[in-house]
Amino acid sequence: MECVGVRFAHGPKIYDYRFSNQAPPLGSWVVVKTARGLELAKVRTEPHLGHAVGEIVRIATPADLEQHSKLKNRAEEVHWWLKARLRREGVRAKVLGCEFTLDGNHISVQYSAEERIDLRRWVNELNKLAGARVEFVALGPRDQTAYLGTLGACGMESCCSKWLQDFAQVSIKMARDQQLPLSPEKISGPCGRLLCCLQYEHEQYQELLAELPRKNSKACSLQGTCGKVAKLNPLAGTVELLTEEGSTVTVHKSELRWD
Repeated sequence: MECVGVRFAHGPKIYDYRFSNQAPPLGSWVVVKTARGLELAKVRTEPHLGHAVGEIVRIATPADLEQHSKLKNRAEEVHWWLKARLRREGVRAKVLGCEFTLDGNHISVQYSAEERIDLRRWVNELNKLAGARVEFVALGPRDQTAYLGTLGACGMESCCSKWLQDFAQVSIKMARDQQLPLSPEKISGPCGRLLCCLQYEHEQYQELLAELPRKNSKACSLQGTCGKVAKLNPLAGTVELLTEEGSTVTVHKSELRWD
């Protein structure tokens, strides 16, 4: 099925939507039909074959864009009202954002909380304030970072808010294989979880490590210097041997032998 990829206001994820007749231009705003109702999205890819999750209703008109702007202002009012109410009642939750559907009949409230909480006690008040059906959506630490956007340790916008489509599994072993310090401050992202970028080069590190002896194993240089492998340098292709005399010798893998 021919479709185009569209992106919504928050987060980098691109969803495929089918279109009728002519494809909407790249970079144009379109009105799409979702499970919540009509929503505004931006076309981010050229037409391609894919599995569409919905349908593009039309290219957004000036009236649609104006309606979206008005609803955005209304959503801000709901956001600050709920934020103030949570603070007043001592509820430990963070309101991340509120979003109306284009018809104004549905509002989604994104929030995060360290403990499980029930916000439904304010549904009736919010219904009257927003004039719409209210949906609460809890976001975890990684989804929260993707939703709000932030800077990563590299100084660039975080991958999850810029382009990352899915969260891959990341483990502490990836940091060990890359010889990184295991301090949480060094290998954690703004979300407090392990850096997503640990996975990017892990496969290459595994290939390089396969050409080296294991740490703490015994190895010898072709010159006859033997010792315990104290440190691996996979990018340089070297290891540091700790000899029985207590000295450290750096040896290239081409000059090493081990079992």
